[in-house]
Amino acid sequence: MTAIEVKGLSKRFGSTLAVDDLSFSVEAGRIVGFLGPNGAGKTTTLRALLGLIHPTAGSATIEGRSYGELDDPSRAVGAVPDGGMFHPGRSGRNHLRTLALAADVEAKRVDELLELVGLADAADRRAGGYSLGMRQRLALAAALLGDPRVLVLDEPANGLDPQGIRWLRDFLRSLAAEGRALLVSSHVLSEVAQTVDEVVVINRGRSIAQASIGELLAKRDGGVRVAGPDVGRLAELLERDGAAVTRGDDGALLVADRSGEQVGALIAASSIHISELSHAGQTLEDVFFQLTGGDEEPAG
Repeated sequence: MTAIEVKGLSKRFGSTLAVDDLSFSVEAGRIVGFLGPNGAGKTTTLRALLGLIHPTAGSATIEGRSYGELDDPSRAVGAVPDGGMFHPGRSGRNHLRTLALAADVEAKRVDELLELVGLADAADRRAGGYSLGMRQRLALAAALLGDPRVLVLDEPANGLDPQGIRWLRDFLRSLAAEGRALLVSSHVLSEVAQTVDEVVVINRGRSIAQASIGELLAKRDGGVRVAGPDVGRLAELLERDGAAVTRGDDGALLVADRSGEQVGALIAASSIHISELSHAGQTLEDVFFQLTGGDEEPAG
């Protein structure tokens, strides 16, 4: 059974269409990055999935059911909302104990999770005094209380230092390896590229792409980079042949529509001297801005 399925989802707030006929899915054992610029509809989609708002049309289901139809929600799905939710006067331990009691989860699970997320030493401090990164860890522990099969995480790396981000990456991968499905909204594209199996990119409430990182980058080849003393002559020959050529700040050429083999053959045939001929691979950030128009950062 598909762990998460968003099918034809639309949500209108008055005259504003926040989500427009959006469809994507997340399978068990997979980590899917959920990307889009500010106002793209990511938060609205996550709220619909978690039963916090009702769709205008379409559906958002977890293991084939809407959130309200789940027999035991805490054991089916855990969520980390952006910013977390906690009482600042309670200790981290008591915050989790309160949630465990409401979800009918054994109290010993609280200590297990505090250890798991690296908060055991700070468990009895007031959560209001936690750093942003510690709050993220506490929110993650709360999401895991019921040992859910599905996790929905909104900006889980927010506030984490580099060591914490690396820990989170390994932790999320371990959860997926256990067969859980993870939907992760994030604006840290470099980290997304190292963590997720695939991405869903949306803009203005509509789906633009759902593909693995490798597939997404392969479909948008970065072209060929050439550097050396004769690149001026090479540029003239390429442009005469109709190639799309641009010069970098360092004087190197970027040939967007020719393969390395094609450029190399021209170099050899024309006895052109170069110092570098390499594939100019694109990053996830490059592709993201191409897909969305590059107007906004992928947050919110």
